[in-house]
Amino acid sequence: MMPRALLILGICSLLFPCSMLAQRGPGGGGGRGGLGGGTPMGGDSRGNGVDERDDLKDFHQTMAVQATGAQSAQYATLITSTEAASREFRGFSEQLGPDNKSPNLSPNAAALDQAVEKARSENKNFLDGLSQPQKSGLKEIIRNLEKADLSLAEQSKALQRSIEDKSAQSPQIAVLAGNLEKALSSFYSQQLSLGKEMSIVLPGTSQEIAFNIPPVKASVNIENQPIAISTFGVISRVSAENGQNILKLEMTADLSDLQQNITAVLRSRVDRYSRCGERIAIQEAALTPLAPASLVVARVHFERWACPKVFGRENLDELVEGNGTVEVKLTPVIDKDGTLKLVPEVRRIDAEGLLGELLRSGALGDSLREKMTQSLLSAMQKGTDLKTTLPAAVQDYATIQKVQFEDAGAEKLSVVLDGEIRISNEQINALASQLKERVSAQGTLPQ
Repeated sequence: MMPRALLILGICSLLFPCSMLAQRGPGGGGGRGGLGGGTPMGGDSRGNGVDERDDLKDFHQTMAVQATGAQSAQYATLITSTEAASREFRGFSEQLGPDNKSPNLSPNAAALDQAVEKARSENKNFLDGLSQPQKSGLKEIIRNLEKADLSLAEQSKALQRSIEDKSAQSPQIAVLAGNLEKALSSFYSQQLSLGKEMSIVLPGTSQEIAFNIPPVKASVNIENQPIAISTFGVISRVSAENGQNILKLEMTADLSDLQQNITAVLRSRVDRYSRCGERIAIQEAALTPLAPASLVVARVHFERWACPKVFGRENLDELVEGNGTVEVKLTPVIDKDGTLKLVPEVRRIDAEGLLGELLRSGALGDSLREKMTQSLLSAMQKGTDLKTTLPAAVQDYATIQKVQFEDAGAEKLSVVLDGEIRISNEQINALASQLKERVSAQGTLPQ
């Protein structure tokens, strides 16, 4: 049975025998939008385009069946018992004679029978200890495991009866032993599937596991303009050795609300009015994906006024007036100290005369680029703050290695971080517990 979390691929999980695999969100090619075109200038602001209700429903179900710390320890014990039964079987099968003479198999058969019964007992105790939500969520796999347990009991008894029958020959016993081997293998396989569904990590294994980080909603004020940001993620294990795990981190922050409000944000940062001086106004702006970068397009109105005094009286004279369009490409990078930065690159300036000169090489152009950069960087840093988006168990162990903008569909902008986490098996269990607490605290599915 495929782990439930593998079905969550719409928005999202990490680190347990359960392969709770997921994806960062909807993909799509980058698209460039001009001023007044594309979604940033109006319309839907729901973010990444993912239906959170479906994805988080699956996520809630996954977290509901996850094992507690005590259950993880008990599960490790039952797996050890089943593996011990498999070793006893190998010892028994080595005693089977190649001819029709039946060797004295009673000692080995007795040890095998005890090992099988112990494995079945441990398995029953584990299933009996599951909570009602776990039993409900794991109903199908529990049924399969119970069938495997019944088959194991039947094949074990059949082999024991054959050995007790003094007339039984090795070929007959070998057939029954083969049946028992298949039943034991199926029993073990179903136990492993159960462990995966419950997100249990077995020490010393390299199971493919993943966890979804459910959406964390935040708000950042940019010049008194509130911007909503939703961030979700996936943590997946890539290797495990000597109790240490290397995990891949993928975080996605939805910046579509910034797109919807980019004109207001830039106006609050850029607009300036001086009665006797420069007057600058952002007429319209757009922010669109240009993966792995983003593109800001702003239409600017500029005036320069002088206030000469004639016969002691101040007069207003307009010296320059013009409109221009500026396109700035912003590429995210990781600095040497691990912080996020944006590298601005002017792609196009459509303006003539003094305004064109000021935008190309003057203080006006420098100021406009800086404020475009800082507006987007503020939102990025808030949405990708690992101290607020990641559970405490892994916050201090995560390093960011790559960052880029992406088109989340319909030209909705998102920023994606790729990184690495190195933690122990114990910390993995703590991560699972904290994620479960986070989902429980949410109460209902976010809309």
